[in-house]
Amino acid sequence: MSLSIKDDEIDIVIGALRPDLTSFMNEWRTIFSRFHLIIVKDPDLKEELKIPEGFNLDVYKKPDIDRVVGTSTSTIFSGYSCRYFGYLVSRKKYIISVDDDCYPVKDNKGILVDAVAQHITNLTTPATPFFFNTLYDPFTEGADFVRGYPFSLRSGVQCALSCGLWLNLADYDAPTQALKPEERNSRYVDAVLTVPARTLMPISGINIAFNREVIGPALLPSLRLGGEGKFRWETMEDIWSGMCVKVVCDHLGLGVKTGMPYVWRNDRGDAIASLRKEWEGVKLMEEVVPFFQSVRLSREATTTEDCVAEVANVVKEQLGSKDPMFARAAKAMVDWVKLWKSVGSST
Repeated sequence: MSLSIKDDEIDIVIGALRPDLTSFMNEWRTIFSRFHLIIVKDPDLKEELKIPEGFNLDVYKKPDIDRVVGTSTSTIFSGYSCRYFGYLVSRKKYIISVDDDCYPVKDNKGILVDAVAQHITNLTTPATPFFFNTLYDPFTEGADFVRGYPFSLRSGVQCALSCGLWLNLADYDAPTQALKPEERNSRYVDAVLTVPARTLMPISGINIAFNREVIGPALLPSLRLGGEGKFRWETMEDIWSGMCVKVVCDHLGLGVKTGMPYVWRNDRGDAIASLRKEWEGVKLMEEVVPFFQSVRLSREATTTEDCVAEVANVVKEQLGSKDPMFARAAKAMVDWVKLWKSVGSST
């Protein structure tokens, strides 16, 4: 981890969708015990949380969420979206977000991967979104800029978002996983890439890190599928959030990296049972991707909050009439910016 970053500049946010976190926390103990943790319990989870001792943490439950944002607003934090409450109440510069069904892995040399250290390395070294380096991230050990890379672009830009990957259960959609029920990802690729500017990607909240001070408000819960459930295949909120944050990063000249660190992701849910719930989201992407590809923000949008508000306005104008789901998403984005400002100013 970068020597310039102190442990007290980092929050680890965990959305708890299951009651017993004992094995999860113990597996991560050697890494997580150095940092402050924010655990947000899914408001719909009835059982009490089981958390082992020995960690510096704050746990937020439904009464806490209601107290901070109000009962009328707290419903947006159900399911996987509970992680966003952790982003909202954190006051640290960097946030590492890991799902409670993910565990540490070992690299190709058998060494335990410190996911936090790798994320921070990604965030504290420049990104290169405006010209692709074919030797992966030129700022990693053993790599550099390749022949022909313009020297004027070699200083790079600030990296605002680090998207880690995972072994075992890949992030397929429900139709693909249903067709390949036994397929698992076993390839540990020792590489980090900067995602090129104006290129979208389906960012997943399973294993990410970001500079909260720079792009915090762009990671937001807003898009809700009709009848969505509690499993990864039945939600699209992080995909929509990822599209939004990438557009914001491109506009503000910030970088996004993907690749290491890896985590091990356990199986959860039934892809076939989730097909009907996710199919609406699969079809939705055929409209969402071209929309976000076409979005261009104004010069007046100089902050992340400004950018999110402008994206929300375009969503309302161009997509709102096609499906009320988009109109609700646009309103939720505007409401989120207001909430971010009000909670920030009151804490």
